Amino acid sequence: MKSIDNCQNIEDVRTHIDRIDRQIVALLAERGAYVKQAAKFKKTTTDVKAPQRVEQVISKVTALSVELGANPTVTEQVYRAMITGFINAELAEHAALQGNG
Repeated sequence: MKSIDNCQNIEDVRTHIDRIDRQIVALLAERGAYVKQAAKFKKTTTDVKAPQRVEQVISKVTALSVELGANPTVTEQVYRAMITGFINAELAEHAALQGNG
């Protein structure tokens, strides 16, 4: 984990959080672009939902969160919400590619 600055006030904290949020959103955009591409390679909506893959990702990121000093419960909750959102977007993309959307 990156060393954390010792903030002097709430404005310092918010400045760092805003910087991190910008990085997170940029990474979400990048991840979303790959999710959109993934829809091309999946034949069915079951392939898109891929519950076994979801659990693999959750297992991987919760272990990574422990390694990096993050809260594994928060990591899992965030990833489950994020994956749900991306699955919904991928289902729409998949339907459009199949001519159903």
